[in-house]
Amino acid sequence: MPSPKRKFGDIGEKIAEKYLTDKGYRILDKNYLKPYGEIDIVGKKDGSITFFEVKTSDIWQTRDYLPEQRVNHKKSRKLRKICEVYLLEKKYPIDQEWQIDILSVILNPMSNKSEINHFENAIWEKRY
Repeated sequence: MPSPKRKFGDIGEKIAEKYLTDKGYRILDKNYLKPYGEIDIVGKKDGSITFFEVKTSDIWQTRDYLPEQRVNHKKSRKLRKICEVYLLEKKYPIDQEWQIDILSVILNPMSNKSEINHFENAIWEKRY
């Protein structure tokens, strides 16, 4: 049985998935898991693959810090590694263009609404 924290994160990921499909992304994979990390969502648009790290918070948690601030240097390193493994495992060509984005999902349980902030290419300064 999933923990309350996992259930909360799953809500954010479902909202993020709808946001991405509305923006024209084709979802290739979700919750790609390895012993050293997970990719929340893998999408493709205009020939480029984007790995999405989804961070969900409720409106009251954002007073102290924003969800995207939870992606620190250590998390960034893990994300780069698992994305490279994904590309190798799925046999993408070496010159495949890809990037890592962060989706910050802020839930307001009182209004049943959410706010999404999309940080494109958040892990590296240039696209690969």
